[in-house]
Amino acid sequence: MIKVIKKGIDAAAAADMDAKVKSIVEGILADIESRGDAAVRELSEKFDNWSPDQFQLTQEQIDAAIARLPEQTLDDIHFAQKQIRKFAEIQKAALRDVEEETMPGVFLGHKNIPVNSVGCYIPGGKYPMVASAHMSVLTAKVAGVKRVIACAPPHDGGPNDAIVAAMHLAGADEIYCLGGVQAVGGMALGTETIAPVDMLVGPGNAFVAEAKRQLYGRVGIDLFAGPTETLIIADDTCDGEMAATDLLGQAEHGPNSPAILLTNSAQLVEDTQREIERQLTVLETADVAGAAWRDYGQIILCDTEDEMVAEADRIASEHVQVMTRDPDHFLNNMTNYGALFLGPETNVAYGDKVIGTNHTLPTKLAARYTGGLWVGKFIKTCTYQRVSPEATATVGEYCSRLCGLEGMMGHKAQADLRVTRYKKTKAA
Repeated sequence: MIKVIKKGIDAAAAADMDAKVKSIVEGILADIESRGDAAVRELSEKFDNWSPDQFQLTQEQIDAAIARLPEQTLDDIHFAQKQIRKFAEIQKAALRDVEEETMPGVFLGHKNIPVNSVGCYIPGGKYPMVASAHMSVLTAKVAGVKRVIACAPPHDGGPNDAIVAAMHLAGADEIYCLGGVQAVGGMALGTETIAPVDMLVGPGNAFVAEAKRQLYGRVGIDLFAGPTETLIIADDTCDGEMAATDLLGQAEHGPNSPAILLTNSAQLVEDTQREIERQLTVLETADVAGAAWRDYGQIILCDTEDEMVAEADRIASEHVQVMTRDPDHFLNNMTNYGALFLGPETNVAYGDKVIGTNHTLPTKLAARYTGGLWVGKFIKTCTYQRVSPEATATVGEYCSRLCGLEGMMGHKAQADLRVTRYKKTKAA
């Protein structure tokens, strides 16, 4: 039997907040489309108190940002980017162009073609999300995208040196110190000084996520992203300290970040609740993590592992950390998740920052139908066909009859013309 020990915020309250965000973003995007740079500058002044001579950083500014960083920080960025590049290259190698003769004289194939231009958003408001530069800019470059631009908001009154360094080292062609909906809208819609892109990627707050949703169709996007989600699946082999640490470690992303404990151990429920209370008295980000746990945290107690698998698939969480006797049971049986972290030796922070898998992942049940950001998201798989004169006479006869069956006579004429022109070749 499945028992909910702690419930999060109700769906109606969440929907009301979403509606307010939607209305605000609609107005901002319309203003950017109408007034371009002027609107972007006003929005940047309003929301970030930031209005430099130009938002795009010069090479001198980039070099200066890198020079200000400690050597250890640069080494750490290089290490993370090496891991992310390596896994992205492995993923790209799994994609290949194909061409096959599917019947005599009929050659069908596809080519994997990178998107021409991508805009990457790197959050930097409350936390300077250095890792998001690796995940978006670097992955796009490995995919073969020709023009990659990157935006991050000002942090403490100016560009964040570590984010600038990460964007540059990842291969960004243009770097802007610009945040929020004004950054996303500027990249997608274009302004007098920002040429528009074909695709937007990267996480952000509720307003950035809503802007991407509204812009989808005008440009491509990586996925519809909401607040960070984490699900801990654990049995009695896990202790309360580790479960609490990993729940709060992701809850600190924001006050609306869901963190869920799914377990078949009543003792772990008690231990985790007690440990969360203790950790919230010492955690430096307890103001955010505590609010998230209070309003969005959940605890679900199951009897069996099969119930845990079913609940986990229903929840379809962005991050799923499995700390049980047999983590592979969940790897082999779960179908809805953004990324799995198997065993107590790993954790979501590894995936967020350094280990090599991408941290831009599906939220709000999107894991039911999509995975996260990877090189394939930046690549269009486009088909083509090549047909011999003999084969077109054969295929054309089938096509003609099927077009007639549907009443699409213009289509039928296309097929009939090939049959008439090339049947003589086939007969010869």
